Amino acid sequence: MKNNKIIIYIGILAIGLLLGWLLFGGSSKEEAGHNHNEVTQTNQMWTCSMHPQIMQPEPGDCPICGMDLIPAEAGADGLTADQFKLTANAMALANIQTAVVGNGSVENGIIKLSGKIAENEEANAVQVSYFSGRIERLNISFTGEEVRKGQLLATIYSPELYAAQQELITAASLKASQPALYKAVRNKLKLWKLSETQINQIESSGKIIENFPVYATVSGTVTEKLVEQGDYIKQGQPLLKIANLNTVWANFDVYENQIEQFKKGQEVNIITNAYPNKQFKGKVDFIDPTLNTKTRTVDLRVVLNNKEAIFKPGMFVTAEIESTKTNAKEVITIPSSAVLWTGERSVVYIKSNPNEPVFELKEVALGKKIGDNYEVLEGLFTGNEIVTNGTFTVDAAAQLQGKKSMMNKQGGKTMTGHEGHLGMDNNSKNESNHTNMNERLKVSEKFQEQLKEVYKDYINLKDALVKEDAKGSSQNATSLLSNLSKTDMKLLKDEAHNHWMSLVGDIKASTTSIAGSQDIKTQRNHFKHLSSHLIKAVQIFGVNEKVYVEFCPMADNNNGAYWLSKEEKVINPYFGEAMLTCGEVKQVIE
Repeated sequence: MKNNKIIIYIGILAIGLLLGWLLFGGSSKEEAGHNHNEVTQTNQMWTCSMHPQIMQPEPGDCPICGMDLIPAEAGADGLTADQFKLTANAMALANIQTAVVGNGSVENGIIKLSGKIAENEEANAVQVSYFSGRIERLNISFTGEEVRKGQLLATIYSPELYAAQQELITAASLKASQPALYKAVRNKLKLWKLSETQINQIESSGKIIENFPVYATVSGTVTEKLVEQGDYIKQGQPLLKIANLNTVWANFDVYENQIEQFKKGQEVNIITNAYPNKQFKGKVDFIDPTLNTKTRTVDLRVVLNNKEAIFKPGMFVTAEIESTKTNAKEVITIPSSAVLWTGERSVVYIKSNPNEPVFELKEVALGKKIGDNYEVLEGLFTGNEIVTNGTFTVDAAAQLQGKKSMMNKQGGKTMTGHEGHLGMDNNSKNESNHTNMNERLKVSEKFQEQLKEVYKDYINLKDALVKEDAKGSSQNATSLLSNLSKTDMKLLKDEAHNHWMSLVGDIKASTTSIAGSQDIKTQRNHFKHLSSHLIKAVQIFGVNEKVYVEFCPMADNNNGAYWLSKEEKVINPYFGEAMLTCGEVKQVIE
């Protein structure tokens, strides 16, 4: 009986275990799988297609531009600690462009030079008016318009011509008795470029032509309109600039130590990014007999046939010329648009993977500036691929992803003004701010106070740009120039003096351009350069107060631009009311 009870208990226990496994075992696995999915979903980050530096753990709107966030790509495997990746969409939207280093180098006996396409000045013409008057009708609507020789460009009402026609009609009736007067009047009209046919028509009809036509004297492309319909013009005043683009110039800078490598008539292969699979032939047409003492270069010119309109003025090109020496020194140059400066550092961004948008920061040592390029002394090699357009956007992405960047030498997250969305606490923000600080030079407090007055005028200028007050911007720029002239360079010694001397000229040039303009767009364009130079000055010397360095990635045609502010709140001077809060804090200077 007792054994039967034991058997019954064992059976009940076995049944209980079986039911427990059936009821809870499968659901445990299912729950584990469900939890795994939840973790996967939780790890999903969301980014902005326009601002790839923004990373949030949940969907929503971009804190910079308000666009809907999209799922971020999974973390890229195989990247080093300093490398980061951008999406193809972000690359396209920010117009990020790269180029392979090698311009100005000698490779396998071939010299490579970087240059730019320009109009053939010998084929250019300026269309002028041969008489004064008012433009009643201008038949040229826009620059880039094609014109043919003899084409009607404008009609002009001229009081002088009106009176001269009356003289002709009167002189015609007296030509038998006063032939000299008659001839003088006709010649006067010929000097105003009236044809024999026109003069004879006026004489025979006895009717005065009120509006005279102006015809094109050459064929070509209108490169600049110098007048508008309704303008009053003087005799000899330029109306249009017309360029014949059937031939163009390719201008190159040649280093002093390479001059002997070139001679007139030398064959040249021309390559352009617009047509990467084509090479164009040309010959050296001109070598400047004088040396540019600032850049230690001479200008070399190649004339190119452009009847198919392949080359556009302003287009970058590369020349390959066979070297006459095998031991020519290698010279590497890069476009100035590729370089970012902060303090004493010059940095570029290298595209680490030729097949993927993977980038990393690289410090470089620069030599002389050659036109729009810089000589690279250290840091790059022929074949490196670097960012040449959209550099500020790439730098912003590096900072937000905690990589080494222009203002963050060691890496680590930087303050953007939107960290609240990412769960960053205040202590983390403060630590991030201080890791960004550049080393400051010790200077006298008196100089700092003088620089502070310049900074105050800058802030007033910035506020005027926010309000789109062109007149106020000009006035504040004028005040800035006045205070800039009061800074005492004798207060600076050695390294500090050299730094200030390298900055003050650029600050003055940018501010002068703003003061002399009443166009808000032009002022903002120069404000971008002024900000760049003044940021360096405040970083190096200080103004004894907290200053915010702010950045808008959409300014300057999506190349990005910085500015200084007295407050953390972003108020954008580059767009005003259009995008008042677009931007982010990049650095806090104490």
